[in-house]
This record gives sequence, C-alpha cells and structure tokens, in this order.
Amino acid sequence: MKYLFIQYPKCSTCKNAKKWLDENKVDYIQRNIVEECPTYEELKEWIDKSNLPIKKFFNTSGNLYKEMNLKEKLESLSSDEQIRLLSTNGMLIKRPLLISNNKILVGFKVKEWENII
Repeated sequence: MKYLFIQYPKCSTCKNAKKWLDENKVDYIQRNIVEECPTYEELKEWIDKSNLPIKKFFNTSGNLYKEMNLKEKLESLSSDEQIRLLSTNGMLIKRPLLISNNKILVGFKVKEWENII
C-alpha cells in the first residue's frame, strides 16, 4: 500500500516522521503542504474518514493560527466554513498528514503510526 505523506520540509516533526517512514520502509508519495495545499474536497473527505473533530486538523501552535486569532473565531464558523478556511493556506493545517484509503493520521505520534502501519 502506498501512503500520501503531506508535510512541510522545514518542520522538525515532519522530518522525524519522514525518517520514521524511511526506516520502516513505508511506501509513500510526498507532498509539500504549502506548495500544494489540500483542497476543500480533499480535506472534507479526510476529516469525514478520520472521525476526528475538525479542530484536530488546525495547526493551533502555528503563527498564522495565532495571527488570525482563530482560537476565538473557530467556534462561530460552521464546519463547512472551517474546512474552507483550512483549504486556503497549508500553514493552517496540522502536519504531517499520512493518508491511506481507510486511515488518516494527523500529526506524528510514533505509537499511533506503528499501530496503523
């Protein structure tokens, strides 16, 4: 099975995840989250498949999230509006993402990834 690995090359967590994937000989296609931001349709599908709340897909520790004051604003946005907002800028999305046909992993937690792969 080939995974889609969505990451930001300068992100240390993404670098660690990539190293882990390589060490564990996981077959993946790499995609830069900034150069090729996930579309609204992709995000909607992944969020639905993940069974996670939309907020888990936001990079809440990122500068852009803080600059846009999203902590206060997200609650007033509909689910659709939140997904549309995520699709406007890859820096708003928590990374890395690891996507397969039936599983979506958000962020890098070794135990979680080991259980899936």
